[in-house]
Amino acid sequence: MKKVLLFSLFLLIGLFFSQVLPSLFSDTYETFVFVFKNLMFICLAFIMINVGREFELNKAKWKSYTEDYFIAMATAAVPWLLVAFYYIYILPYNDLSWDKNLLVSRFAAPTSAGILFTMLAAAGLKKEWIYQKTQVLAIFDDLDTILLMIPLQILMIGFKWQLFAIVLVVCLLLVFGWKKLNSLNLPQSWKAIVIYSVCLVAACESIYLISTVFMGQEGAIHLEVLLPAFVLGMVMKTVHKTGKEEENAAGFISYLFMFLVGLSTPLFVGIDTEAAGFHLPDWGTIALHVCAVTLLSNIGKMFPLFFYRDRNILERLALSIGMFTRGEVGAGIIVIALGYQLGGIAVIVSILSLVLNLVLTGFFVVAVKKIAQRVYGVKE
Repeated sequence: MKKVLLFSLFLLIGLFFSQVLPSLFSDTYETFVFVFKNLMFICLAFIMINVGREFELNKAKWKSYTEDYFIAMATAAVPWLLVAFYYIYILPYNDLSWDKNLLVSRFAAPTSAGILFTMLAAAGLKKEWIYQKTQVLAIFDDLDTILLMIPLQILMIGFKWQLFAIVLVVCLLLVFGWKKLNSLNLPQSWKAIVIYSVCLVAACESIYLISTVFMGQEGAIHLEVLLPAFVLGMVMKTVHKTGKEEENAAGFISYLFMFLVGLSTPLFVGIDTEAAGFHLPDWGTIALHVCAVTLLSNIGKMFPLFFYRDRNILERLALSIGMFTRGEVGAGIIVIALGYQLGGIAVIVSILSLVLNLVLTGFFVVAVKKIAQRVYGVKE
């Protein structure tokens, strides 16, 4: 619970400084932005490598995961589409086009696997069906979120030959990840994973800069770090390091990432919003929309309730509530949206909704634990 609250706190602190630092740095702010954005992507790569390390499947029984994958895909798609509909047709002063709203609202899709697994294990549910099924769904949920970023990129920048190159790279990465799943003996200390993260971000940025030099800004190839980092985690022969140093380092990087996500928020306080190209309602109205978006995103996560009919309905309810948790991957989607220079009320509501959901995570886990106690007789 402490970790979840710190996520929210650091995200809010970053949001505060995003409105203060531009005036303090003035002419040097662009250099500052360049540094902290690269640091943010390094943190994101570190997080996604660790998410990939949790991706453990029995390849000999891959057909048995087919139902799970489609349920996870729908569990990611339903909250995303509900929030997208809300942004397009209900959210006031939202000047983003429908394709940009689809990208921003994607933050509602992924479940935070890291937060969820840790808290359910702490609740004594590691050996139960709820934990095991949630583990599969949450990982597939994150994978589907990452894969859908490709067609969303196509919507954002149109059909260009560069995108076909990106699709080819994505396909090669997925084939490599599946063939080498959990098979490569690579160092997996937090220091090693930081080095991998730096190299991945450097490689992605190098591709972008080199393609910009030869083909201009319009022809640049922009490969997001999400999938390469996830695949790298997939192919590692998983070694779960649980020492205090490893936990502290991973926690620090996650907190730093959430702070940097907040810091990336476009300036919206103390400026002429009309001149900046967007409008904002009063903060009471914004709060209502944050609550509505949070509610819709969690209603959408109830999709598993209607499947696994061979299980007790309370188990399915606990599974669905467990999928409510959000965190670093959702924040990563917001980061990518900000990279396309998106702003306005939809981005602000998305960030605040993520904060609210993080604050509520403890209540979600308590609800899952209480339900599990009724089903399995788990002790306090």
